Amino acid sequence: MRGLYVITDTSVTDPDLLYRQVGEAIDGGASIVQFRHKTEDKGLYHALAEAVLVSCRQHGGPCLINDNALIAQTLGADGAHLGQTDGSLSEARVNLGPGAILGRTCHDSRSLMREAVRDGATYCAFGRLFESQTKPGASGLSLKQLRNLIDQCPIPVAAIGGITADNGRQVLDTGVSMLAVSGSVFRAKDIGDAARRLKNLF
Repeated sequence: MRGLYVITDTSVTDPDLLYRQVGEAIDGGASIVQFRHKTEDKGLYHALAEAVLVSCRQHGGPCLINDNALIAQTLGADGAHLGQTDGSLSEARVNLGPGAILGRTCHDSRSLMREAVRDGATYCAFGRLFESQTKPGASGLSLKQLRNLIDQCPIPVAAIGGITADNGRQVLDTGVSMLAVSGSVFRAKDIGDAARRLKNLF
C-alpha cells in the first residue's frame, strides 16, 4: 500500500455533494478513501456511506469505513479503519476476511503497533504530526519519532495530522507509505487539484 489516503470531511451532510467530492479526490490521485462521519442519525450515516462507496466503485478506489467493521461488512466496503476504542481488530479480520484492508490507529506507540500487527492489521496509522483542525486534541508526534516507528513496523504506515502539500515531502522522507489527509483536500477550493499536488509528492 502506498499513496494518498483521503478521509472525508465530517461536516458534509449532503450525500450527492460527498459523492462528487470523493470522485474529484480519486480523479486527482487519491489511492484510498476512508469514510468518516459522526452522527446519531443512522439513516443519514448510511446514505453518506453508500454515496462514498458508490463513488469509490465508479472512480476506481478502495473504500474504508471509519470506526465500525460491522458496517463495513454490511455495506460490502473494502475494509475498515479502527481506533483503539472501536473493538477487536482480530475479530474484524475474521469477519471481513483475509483480503480486507484493516487499519489501526496507533498514535505514537510501539506497543499499540505490535498489537495491531499481531491482530492482523494491513497498516498502522501514526500521528498527529502537525496541528490539525480535524483532531486538534490528538497527541503530537515528531518526524524523528515517526521514522523510528516506521523502522520497526513490518507493515505499511500511514502518517496523519495536519499534512499538506507544503509539508508532505518531509513526511515522505521518513519512509512512510501513505499520507493521510482530510481538510487539506476536502476543504480546498479545488479538491482534484489539492489531491493532485499531494499525489505528485510520491
